[in-house]
Amino acid sequence: MAEKTRNLCAEIPLELHTKVRQRQAESGETLSRYMTALITKFYEMEDNAKMDKDNVRTVAFQVPTELFEQLKAYLKRNGIKQNAFFLDCIRQALAKDAGVGEE
Repeated sequence: MAEKTRNLCAEIPLELHTKVRQRQAESGETLSRYMTALITKFYEMEDNAKMDKDNVRTVAFQVPTELFEQLKAYLKRNGIKQNAFFLDCIRQALAKDAGVGEE
């Protein structure tokens, strides 16, 4: 049985609409699937931000200045927080590692 769905309609700035539609087209997903994934990821990131302060550790490292500036520009262009970016990178690497040898 198909999951029940509801239509969500909202006015957003034209620039943001263009960006969303471009990324959606690049993903190859339908708008419904793309928006579902986008909204789900947003709430997951929000939940991660609320982690219990006693249950977190700091990771710090140095990078070359040029790479740092490129990263900051990328994050700004894509509206991504640095913390969310690195958490996602770590999760992807761990998921990939967990999938190695599972055939």
